This record gives sequence, C-alpha cells and structure tokens, in this order.
Amino acid sequence: MNVKTKLSDCLRPLMLGALLIGTVAHAEVRSIDKVVAIVDNDVVMQSQLDQRTREVQQTIAKRGQGVPPASALESQVLDRLILENLQLQIGERSGIRITDEELNQAVGTIAQRNNMSIDQFKAALAHDGLSYNSAREQIRREMIISRVRQRRVAERIQVSDQEVKNFLASDLGKAQFSEEFHLANILVPTPDSATSDQIQAAAVKAKDIYGKLQQGANFEQLAISSSASESALDGGDMGWRKAAQLPPPFGDMLSSMSPGQVTPPARTPGGFIILKLLEKRGGENQTQMRDEVHVRHILIKPSEIRSEAETKLLAQRIYDRIQNGEDFGELAKNFSEDPGSALNGGDMNWVDPRSLVPEFRDVMNETPQGVVSKPFQTQFGWHVLEVLGRRATDSTSQAREQQAMTVLRNRKYDEELQTWLRQIRDEAYVEIKLPGADQAAK
Repeated sequence: MNVKTKLSDCLRPLMLGALLIGTVAHAEVRSIDKVVAIVDNDVVMQSQLDQRTREVQQTIAKRGQGVPPASALESQVLDRLILENLQLQIGERSGIRITDEELNQAVGTIAQRNNMSIDQFKAALAHDGLSYNSAREQIRREMIISRVRQRRVAERIQVSDQEVKNFLASDLGKAQFSEEFHLANILVPTPDSATSDQIQAAAVKAKDIYGKLQQGANFEQLAISSSASESALDGGDMGWRKAAQLPPPFGDMLSSMSPGQVTPPARTPGGFIILKLLEKRGGENQTQMRDEVHVRHILIKPSEIRSEAETKLLAQRIYDRIQNGEDFGELAKNFSEDPGSALNGGDMNWVDPRSLVPEFRDVMNETPQGVVSKPFQTQFGWHVLEVLGRRATDSTSQAREQQAMTVLRNRKYDEELQTWLRQIRDEAYVEIKLPGADQAAK
C-alpha cells in the first residue's frame, strides 16, 4: 500500500462525511503566484490549485486508471478548494481553534492507527514526497471543517421516536439488518428553488452521463470530471451504505442488482444521482450476540466564549472534583452539555461500542468498570466517562431502535450537508479568476 493512500485512510475517521484522498499536502508558496479565486475575505492561489490537482492526478494514477489532463480537473478541484475555504472562514468567525496539543494528539492517533511511531510516520511521508509540516496543517484544516459541520449541520438534526418506529416497520428498515452496499455516485446538482429549465438541463446532463456509462465509459473518470458530489475527486466512492441510508428510489433497485451495474438517474433533493454498485455484503447470517457497555459521561464543549484551552481546564476541574468524592451524576446534571444524557446524570444507558466515535470508544474500552477516565477529547468536545457495566446481549428491540436512529440521522446528515454546502456557496462572494473560466461573483 502506498503511503499517500495509507495516510488518507487514516485521516478518514477524523471527518463527518468528508473524504481526504489526495488532499494531504499543500505546495510551498512559490515566488511567482497568482489568485485564481476570491472567496469572501480570502483567496485561493494558483499554487494551491496546482498542488491539489497534481495530488488528484497521482491518486487516479495509483488506481491504474487513465489520468485526465490538469485542464479537465481544475474546475472541479477549484470548486472543492472554494468550499473548504468557506468552511474554514466560518470556523475562524466562530472561534474554532485547534491547539498544538490537540493537533499532536490527532497526528499521534493517525500514526498509531497506521502502526507507526511519529518518526516512522515522518519518514513515510518523506518517502512519498510529502512534507510533515504540510500534512499537520492539512490535518488541522480538516479538524476545523469537521467541527464546523458538527455545529452547523449535525447538531440541528432531530429524529423523532415516531420516525424510528415507522422506519423499523418499513421494508427498508427490515433491510437495515441485512445487506450492505459499497457504492460510487455521480451527482448532477440542481440549485435551490430551481426553475423547470434548470431541472430539465440537469436531467438531460444526467441522462447523457448515464448513456456514456451504458456504452462502457469509465465511472470513476466521469465522476471526477462531471460530478458535484463530495466524493467526486475519489471517483465517486461513497464507501459502504445500508439501503436505508440512501434516497428512497435506490433501496429496491440495489437489492436486485449485481456488482458493477449502474442505476438510471434518479431525482433527489440535491439533484440527479447515478449509483454504481461496487460490492455487496451481509445478509442472512448475522451474529445475534454483541457486546454492550453501560456508560455515563460529562461533555464540555468549546464555544464562541470558551476557548479549547478553557474547555479542557474545566473538564480537568470536574474530573478532580469527582476524584475528591463529589457525585458524578450531580456534576453531570450541572455541567454536561450533552442534552441526551445530562438530565439523567450523564447516563447513556447500554450502548453498542460500534455506534460511538473512535476516540470515545477507545477510552471506554480501556477504562475498567467503576473507574472514571481522565479528560479526553473527541470531535464533540472534552469528556470524562465512567463504565458502569459490560455485557453480551442478543439483538434487542432497543438495540434495533438505536441502530435505526443512527441510520436516520446519517441519512438526514448527508442530505442536510449537501444543502448547507450549496447554501454557503450561493451566499458567498466568489469571483473566479482562473484563465478560461467564466467569471462568477455574488
């Protein structure tokens, strides 16, 4: 496995939906450079565009596919850089900061997951022609973007008990506990409040792409050159999805398809989507027993008025108070900023470790029962936790409801993220200065 692919795979868990293949390093600023886009209060430089384009080309080459010329990729890559820039500006205005300590912890986690020491990690980057400092900076950027998306998108998603019940009673809900699909997608977007002419134009473009695929065109290359999806520069690869996580037209369609087949274009809130089925897994023989952990926690979040350092210090003070004999539950009620558990003294009840973010799951798994963990950080903020019990259990209705809740939240997040990205792009002042490109400003 080449180092660049390996690093990208390690970075992937740090993001809510974001894919990082080919985005690790940035070029050093050259003596001769120019602005290719004005983005609100910031700019995108030609050097950034050139470096990112080269990385995309290298990633495509590693897959053994024909490499498109830079001119065919520049528009797509520039649009991705503009969206990243806008999200970083939102993070700056919101007071989101990544301290050196947090960054060092993230880099250490990446190296550890790749079975490397920090020195080995640096050597691996150098061997692949990547700068360690540039890699650190890209990790910092991705962490900021992740937190921006958490605050602006994930935190406002709500799933009702009735939605969960309806989902479990549906055919898609039943399918949730069976097959999974490895998918790639091509998205032809439509604007918010699109006119009939705009919808028709998008439909024609999607139909044209589908026709090329039916005639044997390469899906990855068409995704890279023509798709507006978040995963476009990765050849459209979405990873594994349950049928229930997909827009309704695709559930039944994929169940009857074979790997390698492509769906006709289907209209979704974001535009017209074409899916390619890459692999299937799961089905009839699923393990009925699973480990569960009874855990409670206290969450302290950074905010516009509380810095990361102050947040960490408050979490440490709460931990010290627990160690000095104060009641965990009362402190959770008074301080925890997790609305789902604070009023219950921080009690999350019995949870499937697989449903938790990796940082929380790792600390929970390493903490003995009855012991309070030292403060630690996840994408949500700073936590202390206590493990109250462990058990192996059958798949209960409660567990199914929790899985359904997760699926519905993920589905809503995917849809809401695309809507939000279009919104911030539409509301921003963007002036494209790339030679040969149309000027666009708002």
